[in-house]
Amino acid sequence: MNIPNSLTILRILSIPVYMGFMTYGRYGAALITLLCAGITDVLDGLIARRTNQRTKLGEILDPLADKLLLTSSFLTLAVLHLVPSWVVIIVVSRDVMLLLGTAVAHVTNSPLDITPTWLGKGTTLFQLGYVGFVIFTAWHGSHQKTLFPLLLLMVAFTLASGFHYLYRGYRRTQAVGTAE
Repeated sequence: MNIPNSLTILRILSIPVYMGFMTYGRYGAALITLLCAGITDVLDGLIARRTNQRTKLGEILDPLADKLLLTSSFLTLAVLHLVPSWVVIIVVSRDVMLLLGTAVAHVTNSPLDITPTWLGKGTTLFQLGYVGFVIFTAWHGSHQKTLFPLLLLMVAFTLASGFHYLYRGYRRTQAVGTAE
């Protein structure tokens, strides 16, 4: 097990800790845990690229860790009534759609391009940023309505990237279908 994959596994293991802090209203500790998870995300990619330690396992684990962290974050925030439920539906539906598309491609032996797009990376950034700011405002007792512009931007990126991944998958299956 190399260092980048170990950092990714550490990020996955931090999720229950983060959720526990959130559940018990320890927003400062939750925010620090979330920031540490974000740092491990940056470090694992940086180390993997710089030291040529990219692995197939890392290609699967890294985005899975991001999905698990963000999904658990949005679900926890919704249960605590810190984000609207409709936001969780959009975020989780996009991720479920991506996972189902990956599963279908695997089952049908279709070629799969799992390289992230700039929209996908932007979505992750805006989702993490929004979650972080929601926790920060809850910690400091600020009003959540101040985050509405960021909420709209995050939802727009989430929807755009979801539709883009759908389009990319559709286009890829069409190209494979005409090649046969």
